[in-house]
Amino acid sequence: QVQLVESGGGLVQAGGSLRLSCAASGSIFSIDAMGWYRQVPGKQRELVATITSGGSTNYADSVKGRFTISRDNAKKMHYLQMNSLKPEDTAVYYCNTIARAGLSIATRQTYWGQGTQVTVSS
Repeated sequence: QVQLVESGGGLVQAGGSLRLSCAASGSIFSIDAMGWYRQVPGKQRELVATITSGGSTNYADSVKGRFTISRDNAKKMHYLQMNSLKPEDTAVYYCNTIARAGLSIATRQTYWGQGTQVTVSS
């Protein structure tokens, strides 16, 4: 009932910046939280940043001070501003939403986008 689409990935030089966007659509009743995760081959998907509908944020230690998560509740979008990028940030980035939607408005469900590739070159 909820579809998420990421955009903004690409190739950037170390020290550069990218801004990722995530657009949510579908029969959404409410969004409780939004987030960004990333995954590299052979490793577990890891949390990058989260934000609640009220604006509370949480970041992985590795990105604190460099990445900023934000959201636009009215547009049902959230973003990840990535500055001072490092080669270690190279990964597929996935947006995530915890929402109530469709016929399941009584319970929260987790939804994932398809991912967008971010590559940071040396």
